[in-house]
Amino acid sequence: MPRLPIDSHYLTDQLRALLNIPSPTGYTDTVVRHVAKELERLGLTVELTRRGAISAMRQGSRRASARAIVSHLDTLGAQVKRLKDNGRLELVPIGHWSARFAEGARCMIFSEAGTYRGTILPLKASGHTYNEEIDTLPVGWEYVELRVDALARDRTEVTKLGIEVGDTVAIDPQPEFLDNGYIVSRHLDNKAGVAVMLASIEAMERASASTPVDIHWLFTIAEEVGVGAASILTPDIASMIAVDNGTSAPGQNSSEFGVTIAMADQTGPFDYHLTKKLVRLCQEEDIRYQKDVFRYYRSDSASAIEAGHDVRTALITFGVDASHGYERIHVHALRSLSELITAYATSPVEIERDRNLHAGLKGFTRQPDVEAEQELAEYSNPAE
Repeated sequence: MPRLPIDSHYLTDQLRALLNIPSPTGYTDTVVRHVAKELERLGLTVELTRRGAISAMRQGSRRASARAIVSHLDTLGAQVKRLKDNGRLELVPIGHWSARFAEGARCMIFSEAGTYRGTILPLKASGHTYNEEIDTLPVGWEYVELRVDALARDRTEVTKLGIEVGDTVAIDPQPEFLDNGYIVSRHLDNKAGVAVMLASIEAMERASASTPVDIHWLFTIAEEVGVGAASILTPDIASMIAVDNGTSAPGQNSSEFGVTIAMADQTGPFDYHLTKKLVRLCQEEDIRYQKDVFRYYRSDSASAIEAGHDVRTALITFGVDASHGYERIHVHALRSLSELITAYATSPVEIERDRNLHAGLKGFTRQPDVEAEQELAEYSNPAE
């Protein structure tokens, strides 16, 4: 079955809804409930791990050699490190992001006593007070503080509010959906990837598409801190495709349009045969694509491989400008990713040997090399 038509309005509506739900790593229960309910509405059976990672299985013609598509629900954020004498809060980041992008951010503090609004400010925030010193203050988490929008003039008053060390801070996404297709927001990594997966499922359900094997739709909750898909894979999954952001920056080949297929990240190359198949599907289905290599990047697949799972992995991405900052994407890339996922999910299984956990040499894959080229030449030009 060729790629399926994607409902772009459904895709962007889901992205809007996801962005409106705060979900820094460690504070994901609400977004898990939202996505699980939407998956059930689409007709899938949903299972949660103890901590809330989602597995929704769509049954195929057979269970062996199942496929998985994965993205993560958690985002960057912060935690309260210390209650300061001036009533402000010292922070530490959740995930890896620069305090440069924290300065000026509006945010929500989640405490046992309730939620509070606030702003992350540099230690020297007022030009009327510090003059040119505001421009010479270094960048770093030790040089910012959170101002709580409540009576919090000193440490005692902050304590009375019920705010404590360790409380979670969610950064406002401030999304904008422009008429020209651009989307600007924080946390597009990876709320956009989740929306892409939901749009793919919606398209497949609308078309009553059949698949040769079971498809496991996985949504993890701690990718930003390196946990990823390690704890949610099952032995019947032979291949897994991660959906995440690519970095459309100088020196990179990613784009805000079409699919960016990652050839490698900081953990090494992705599976040769699975990646090659994705490229071929893009070519056959006329889906715009480009390839890229990421040196300072890891995705859900990395944790699975590091945990010892024998699964083929690949990474398909939507190009993001200013990743982990004020991010920008284009809906063209999101739609292209969804189209590729539907083409892959419905495509035939080509490596039949993968249905077995262990097998002999028969049916094992080949990569281009001197020996293979010689065999091909002998086959093409048999001796007379």
